Amino acid sequence: MLKDKKILLGVCGSIAAYKAAFLVRLLVKEGAHVKVIMTGAATEFITPLTMATLSKNECHTDYINATKTDWNNHVALALWADMLLIAPASANTLSKIANGNCDNLLMAVYLSARCPVFIAPAMDEDMWKHASTKNNLQKIKTFGNTIISVNDGELASGLIGEGRLAEPHEIVDFLQQQYKQNSANAALKIKNKVASKLFGKKILVTAGPTYEPLDPVRFIGNHSSGKMGIALAESLHQQGAIVHLVLGPSTVAIHQDIKVTRVFSADEMYAVCKKDFSSIDIAIFAAAVADYTPKQVAKQKIKKNDAEFSITLKKNVDIAYEFGKVKKSKQLAVGFALETNNELAHAKGKLLKKNFDMVVLNSLNDKGAGFKHATNKITIVNRNNKLTKFELKNKEAVAVDIIQELEKLL
Repeated sequence: MLKDKKILLGVCGSIAAYKAAFLVRLLVKEGAHVKVIMTGAATEFITPLTMATLSKNECHTDYINATKTDWNNHVALALWADMLLIAPASANTLSKIANGNCDNLLMAVYLSARCPVFIAPAMDEDMWKHASTKNNLQKIKTFGNTIISVNDGELASGLIGEGRLAEPHEIVDFLQQQYKQNSANAALKIKNKVASKLFGKKILVTAGPTYEPLDPVRFIGNHSSGKMGIALAESLHQQGAIVHLVLGPSTVAIHQDIKVTRVFSADEMYAVCKKDFSSIDIAIFAAAVADYTPKQVAKQKIKKNDAEFSITLKKNVDIAYEFGKVKKSKQLAVGFALETNNELAHAKGKLLKKNFDMVVLNSLNDKGAGFKHATNKITIVNRNNKLTKFELKNKEAVAVDIIQELEKLL
């Protein structure tokens, strides 16, 4: 599983640094391409020449090379690697990783790395069991790094206890198992995608608010963050659907593989959706589109003059309603209803008026539901008049519930 993998090995200042030589030999024997980065302290225990000879690559110890004619590009090294393995990782380096202390080449590479990071600590038992070390390890795990457990045995201090570096063959076996598991998980994801009824379906999702301009600096808007629609788009993407997310003003991060068209106003959102209407299989209207827009937009900033200021509004195009009028029998449409009173009656009214196949209802009267929350509490009404209620959940879990109900209509 490690054949042709590009592995960066970081070696820190520890008596266990000598084991890094055996580790390099095993990795190379497995067919991996290995480059070594050593901290200054590590060079006190084992020479860079040894690591360069065994890895068949230059050993990097500092930003500037020995001849002072070139620098070691930490970003390039990080981008080269399929994996960063830090072994042995001293208590000092663990502290630096936990707190982002960038004072050597290894830390600069670590902070630049986009690849999986594996860390094999080594230190004396008292250092290993110290509260600060434990806190650092917990913090490091939250960054997505993987810790390779220490062994229990004879330590350099002469004591017997925990803190001994995992043996080189154990580290290699651990990495082999990780890649094997990752490959199995990837295969399972592909299998689940293909098994999904939504695999290959072309799905349009609208999300976020629309902002209706008053003048070059002001607008009418609402509190929608776009979180619910984005969660739906990402969950659909995971199931193999071909997703086009039409997103109003939002700062929420989006999976890079999802096609996103960003818009500002209701008219812009309608124009984008109109182009897709005839070719899509499913439309999910999760955006909080403004019902009204200023009849006139001032070309210059409106100055504060009178005690009162009036705006004449005109009705915006109802995107979901327009789609409902032309929707084909093979197409599905999902609408959202955010209500404050007579919630169920309003939701059922939308189901009929806009030719929806399913309406997702949430109420501002429910704590934790609605705009800007990470959670939502929904009730789904489908075209067969079936009512399904759900508990308060995070929006990612709510997206899964909505998609499962949608699949029942396919």
